[in-house]
Amino acid sequence: MWRFQRNRINGKLFIPSVLLFGFSMARILTCILRIVWATMHDAASTALAAQIFVNAGILVVYIINLLFAQRILRALQPTIGWNKGLRIVFKVLYALLGCSLILIIVLIVYGSYTLSPSFHSAQMWVLRGTSLYLLIFTALPLFLVPLATLLPRNDSAETFGEGSMTTKAIIVLTSSCLCTLLAGFRMGTTWATPRPISDPAWYHSKAAFYCFNFLIEVLVLSLYTYATRPDKRFHVPNGSSKRKSYAIPERQGSESDAGTAESDTEKKDSDLSGAQA
Repeated sequence: MWRFQRNRINGKLFIPSVLLFGFSMARILTCILRIVWATMHDAASTALAAQIFVNAGILVVYIINLLFAQRILRALQPTIGWNKGLRIVFKVLYALLGCSLILIIVLIVYGSYTLSPSFHSAQMWVLRGTSLYLLIFTALPLFLVPLATLLPRNDSAETFGEGSMTTKAIIVLTSSCLCTLLAGFRMGTTWATPRPISDPAWYHSKAAFYCFNFLIEVLVLSLYTYATRPDKRFHVPNGSSKRKSYAIPERQGSESDAGTAESDTEKKDSDLSGAQA
């Protein structure tokens, strides 16, 4: 948040910093709820809230990965990246992600207060479908970034932020691989055959939970907060979506050119007056 406010004061509006701040706050709240649950085993509502936050928080990072991959595609392949149809597809993907989050929350909450076998059966298949969609959503940058870099370079290709496009691609691919591993683990455990509490599988252990959830999230958050400075590398000029270009507006340059032309005209007029005198 400090970086976001500092960049905002300097005229750089970088919304992903706010998203990462929200993700960090959500994880702090998640761990607080889990600590309370560990000390108060009969706090069913606390356990339910902790479970919801565990599933919902990481979606912010999924969105950031796809957003950065989209920026790379638009910069290297403007014809494809700024295509109106593709922009609609991305909006649909984000909308479906929001719907998936709502479904997960509703099913987890309602399923905790009902014993209906038919509902739990439907709940299981809906959760399996949402986990599959989240995996596909998370893996999209792994296809978009290579597509942008391997296709023949467009004559109107642009750049944005600091650093090379190769470094940006490596950062996005690294984060996407970690998130895909997490989403794949969750999908695998969701699609696995349910097991009795007396006979848990290896993925039910505490080590698996913390390694495939919080450890991966800490690595991704460290990558985007300390190691790579995304507020510098992935920043684009304000209003780029409306202009469909990442080029810096030349308004200041045009104003200075106009001022120079005006001063040249005044100078010519004074020289002409002097000559006539």
